[in-house]
Amino acid sequence: MATTVGVLHIRLALPAATLKEKRTIVKSVVARLRTRFNASVAEVADLDDPGHATLAAACISNDARHADSQLQAIANAVEEWRLDAEVLGIETELIPV
Repeated sequence: MATTVGVLHIRLALPAATLKEKRTIVKSVVARLRTRFNASVAEVADLDDPGHATLAAACISNDARHADSQLQAIANAVEEWRLDAEVLGIETELIPV
């Protein structure tokens, strides 16, 4: 049985001057993604930088195409939402297990 783990990294520029302001924006984005896509989402880098955030979303599937499709849907949603953030970069990775 083949299993594929899909990982998506999204780097954001935030209009935040403090970590408290950043936390408000990041928590909102993470909650929306978790609710809409039922995916695992977390802030994984730039933790002490109030002006940037790197989020990761992960999904597991028995079909690599499905995992990639799910990651692309998450990336498209983030780009389309009117966030208090600018998307700087998006990277996807499919890992066969």
